[in-house]
Amino acid sequence: MRTAYSVETVRAAERELMARLPEGALMQRAAAGLAAACADVLGRVYGSRVVLLVGSGDNGGDALYAGARLARRGAGVSAVLLAPERAHGGGLAALRRAGGRVVGADGGGAEAVVGRADLVVDGIVGIGGTGGLRPNAVPLADAVERSRAVVVAVDLPSGVDADTGEVRGRALRADLTVTFGTHKPGLLVDPAREYAGSVRLVDIGLELPASAELEALQHADVARMLPVPAAESDKYRRGVVGIAAGSARYPGAAVLAVAGALRGGAGAVRYVGPAGQAVIARFPETLVSDGGPKHAGRVQSWVVGPGAGDDAATVAEVLAAEVPVLIDADGLRLAEASAVRARRAPTVMTPHAGEAAALLGVEREEVEGGRLAAVRELAGRYGATVLLKGSTTLIASAGGAAVRVNPTGTSWLATAGSGDVLSGLAGSLLAAGLPAVDAASAAAYLHGLAGRFAADGAPAGAHDVAEEIAGAWRSVVRA
Repeated sequence: MRTAYSVETVRAAERELMARLPEGALMQRAAAGLAAACADVLGRVYGSRVVLLVGSGDNGGDALYAGARLARRGAGVSAVLLAPERAHGGGLAALRRAGGRVVGADGGGAEAVVGRADLVVDGIVGIGGTGGLRPNAVPLADAVERSRAVVVAVDLPSGVDADTGEVRGRALRADLTVTFGTHKPGLLVDPAREYAGSVRLVDIGLELPASAELEALQHADVARMLPVPAAESDKYRRGVVGIAAGSARYPGAAVLAVAGALRGGAGAVRYVGPAGQAVIARFPETLVSDGGPKHAGRVQSWVVGPGAGDDAATVAEVLAAEVPVLIDADGLRLAEASAVRARRAPTVMTPHAGEAAALLGVEREEVEGGRLAAVRELAGRYGATVLLKGSTTLIASAGGAAVRVNPTGTSWLATAGSGDVLSGLAGSLLAAGLPAVDAASAAAYLHGLAGRFAADGAPAGAHDVAEEIAGAWRSVVRA
């Protein structure tokens, strides 16, 4: 599992470690890792042209010391100091001793040097920075964008928020971010993640709390969560998921939700709604009921809302059930907030950014620009586990204290019906007995992998994604 910690937590861990180390040792560890990463990017260090963009913080010092190491290996290293009077003195002296030179940030000299660089090291702003780039850094950012240089960010790209992943203004886009001690939330959450490029973690010896601000599951984590039938299991012991979805206008939503549910680990799927004939025609193993949810038979979880139209009565009936419930699509619009908050059994909500904005009473752009804040606010407001879909899928536990980020998605999943498949899959994992946050996290992980397998570099439909869930499941458990 990859973990990310807030700036406050990282700073505290750094202070504790520095108290036990010789002065400057921690910065030297970071600089050594940064220099090694830069050397890997360059391939051939000797004769390469490296430009350091140096701010006033410690990451400017990291950049200077790393530049000194590269200069000693034969690179031509130039440092552009954005705040010369506050540049790290020790790092600047080390660079000069190694043969590096300093270029003024004013005028066109610095921009010309950037234009000739093979590699640019972004050490302008550290993890404590807020807001976008300051005005004096913008011309350099423009020059970097015009250049053909590879950009390596120190700890995180300048101009992005380390704790939230927000980008409030101009930011410098990196090809590689070398981060120290631990990931920061902004490196895993869009829109900041988009600026980070590849991320390389350098261990500098920090001792961090067991509980992180953000988690990203990996294959082994998901494999431990997925249900495995025991020898004595039958279809009912494995769990039964109910699907209340679809309408005369959107029968396909029901079919796709059932498709996801059938591949999610539960032993049986019950369907209620007006799309029974379409469901049976595609999946004859489905248990279809002509009555409402109360007359469908026993289930261990419900999925309600995909393609439901304006069927508020069914949504209300499902919310009254004393089993875990997943609410998606039209169900999010139709569900009474008070009814969701009053539930004692687990609830999972799966909005995309537009639906989340409507639930929060804000503009969609606010959700997309502050995804971490939005998912936490929704989880706290509704007392539900919230899976916020999008370029970065985030899962917040009920109340919003713990958040997971899904690393497996692909932009090809932005296709009609994909979310219906995800809802069925997550609902089935709920029926199989997974806690709400694990069911949502594992479903997002498998769904993302299935999307990758289905697309394989080309467009894919939601039904293709459903067909690849089994392959994604196998890839996880066999890793």
